[in-house]
Amino acid sequence: MRQVTLIDSKLLGLIINRLCHQLIENHDDFSNTVIIGLQPRGAFLAENIVERLRAIQPKSEIRYGVLDPTFYRDDFRRNDKPLIAQKTEIPFSIEGKHVVFVDDVLYTGRTIRAGLECVMEYGRPASVELLVLIDRRFTRELPIEPKYIGKSVDSYDDQKVKVMWKKDGGEDKVLLLTDITP
Repeated sequence: MRQVTLIDSKLLGLIINRLCHQLIENHDDFSNTVIIGLQPRGAFLAENIVERLRAIQPKSEIRYGVLDPTFYRDDFRRNDKPLIAQKTEIPFSIEGKHVVFVDDVLYTGRTIRAGLECVMEYGRPASVELLVLIDRRFTRELPIEPKYIGKSVDSYDDQKVKVMWKKDGGEDKVLLLTDITP
C-alpha cells in the first residue's frame, strides 16, 4: 500500500481555522445554529471545529452534538460484518435551527443521506449545510454537495482517503492510500 500525505498537521490547522471563519461569516454568533458531527469520523473534525470556534468567539453559545446514522444507511444489511453503532447525542432541539453537518470525507454521499433522514427525528431544521474536510468530487452517487470544503481531492475508486487524528491515537494528517499490488 502506497501512501501520500495530502494534508499535514500544520496545513490541517490552517484549514480548520479557515472553515471556522467561513462558518462565523455565515452564522455570526451561532444563536440559531447547531453543529452536528457525523459518527464516527466526522465527530473528531466537529470537535476540533467547535473547540476552535469557542476560542475565536468565547461569548457565543455553540451547540454541538453527534449523530450516528448507521441504521439509516441503505447498505445497512448488505455488509458481511455487522456494523457497530456509535452514540448519538443531541442534547437540544433542532426545530427551526440551522444545522451544520460535519464529516471528514465526502465520498458517495450515502452517509449524508442517512444523516438527513436520521436528524429529522430531532425536529425540522430551518436548513442543513454540509462541512467536509475532504471532498472526493467525482465519486458522488447522490446529488449532495458540501457548502464548506477543506480540500477537494480527485481520486480513483480504488484509492482511499484516510483522515487521522491525534485524539484517535494517530497524528493529525490526511493520507491518500493506493493499493500498488500487481
